[in-house]
Amino acid sequence: MLWEIGEEGCEVRALRSRLGLDSGHASRLLRSLEAAGLVEVVSGSSDRRARQARLTHAGLAERVELDRRSDGLARSFLEPLTPAERQRLVDAMRDVERLLTAAQVEIREIDPVHPDARQCLRSYFTELERRSGTAFDPTTGSTAEPHEIRPPAGLFLIAYLGDSPIGCGALKHHDDSVTDIKRMWVAEPARGLGIGRRLLAELEARAAGRGSRVVRMETNRALTEAIALYRSAGYLEVPAFNDEPFAHHWFEKSLP
Repeated sequence: MLWEIGEEGCEVRALRSRLGLDSGHASRLLRSLEAAGLVEVVSGSSDRRARQARLTHAGLAERVELDRRSDGLARSFLEPLTPAERQRLVDAMRDVERLLTAAQVEIREIDPVHPDARQCLRSYFTELERRSGTAFDPTTGSTAEPHEIRPPAGLFLIAYLGDSPIGCGALKHHDDSVTDIKRMWVAEPARGLGIGRRLLAELEARAAGRGSRVVRMETNRALTEAIALYRSAGYLEVPAFNDEPFAHHWFEKSLP
């Protein structure tokens, strides 16, 4: 808790969220640290109703000491290893961190006008324009307006890491057992965790559960990672099936 409070202090409700504590448990821990003279809890500067935890001088010194001991313990683990072995360990730890992070990602169905959905779509459109060098108008061509990707016409999925939306994808159903996959996007810091592949698999499963036999999508040539993902997931490039002016590639996949 001292580490999470940090040198700048932290709101108590944010502490509870970060540490996964209920209100009673967090209060008991803070009272214990207050009694030890390590923490003080005061009213927030901008919102008097919000409580903020701050480290006292003794708390700051304790945090420094804990960091020193932690660093010493880490050095004791590394000292017996050769440089090559240390590098192997660091690489393995990065893999573990990446996989544990990926395991915490949760995919939820969200209304397409929810603030998290709007945030994802804004980020997606901004990246499209930056990478393609062309203005993108989501209201032209093959659209995915809220009423088109909301049940029963479709759906909108968001990948969450904790409370943060880090990816999205949508389905737009047609009457002929065909479903379009739309608005596939993963935040750049979250790439490499397999989130795009998970989103794609979930969208395919939702389409199949609805009775679709074919899923398809179009994409811009600048989105090389997306193109590689679709091809590796079994999508075949086909002639254009819509009039999307921003697309250069059209893909299709038959569902089992």
